Amino acid sequence: MSIDTVALVSIGAHPASGRARRAEHDARAVELGLQLAGDNLHVLHAGNPHEPALRAYLGMGLDELHVLEQPEHADAVPVLRDYLRESGVQLVLTGSQAETGEGSGMLPYLLAEQLGWPLLVGVAQIESIHNGVATVLQALPRGQRRRLKVRLPFMATVDNAAPKARQSAYGPATRGQIGAQEVEVVEDELSTRGLFQTAKPRPKRLKVIKAKSGADRMKAATAKAAGGSGQVLKGVSAEEGAQAILKLLIEEGVVR
Repeated sequence: MSIDTVALVSIGAHPASGRARRAEHDARAVELGLQLAGDNLHVLHAGNPHEPALRAYLGMGLDELHVLEQPEHADAVPVLRDYLRESGVQLVLTGSQAETGEGSGMLPYLLAEQLGWPLLVGVAQIESIHNGVATVLQALPRGQRRRLKVRLPFMATVDNAAPKARQSAYGPATRGQIGAQEVEVVEDELSTRGLFQTAKPRPKRLKVIKAKSGADRMKAATAKAAGGSGQVLKGVSAEEGAQAILKLLIEEGVVR
């Protein structure tokens, strides 16, 4: 079944150098779209059409990339909403969070809310689409998967659980066309007037130990967190066992 599928892409940043590149999660969204729609996939970006990093998406085998031209601090949600609503799109794929800009991960939620569409997060695969209903495989914690059925139209965000994006080839990247479209610029008040500062790590909460006896307190103090590394001592002498316990207590800061 041929459907109108759109992949939303943004400009990424290399984690070490900060150099502009294709965004990793957005590239996975493009990969998923190519597997689903092939040449019928439309890739859409809101921003600067002259950004060289956009050609990395064309290098994945795209003939054209569509850009809604707007300045850096403009609000992308209204222009994307109007474009998707007017073009009759049925499925929108996007990464879970941008690597540049605000990077709040809120765009898919705001866009789906204004379109009145359902939003699926953490999509690993779209297995099939029949009679306007898609069968979707959603990634859950600890490697689990959940199969869902959702009616078109809908939005889906992808992350590392989705298929890895193919490499960008130089030839297709240079041959592909970038089509720019002028749109009404909507000022993003948060970007122009808001105050940005580096996020601080949350303080680690200490587990409150409620123990009635000394044995219970010792057990709680020496217990490892769930999912952490542990060691089972078998066939060791009492002295070796005591040394292992003492080493653990020192590592955990119980004994100094």
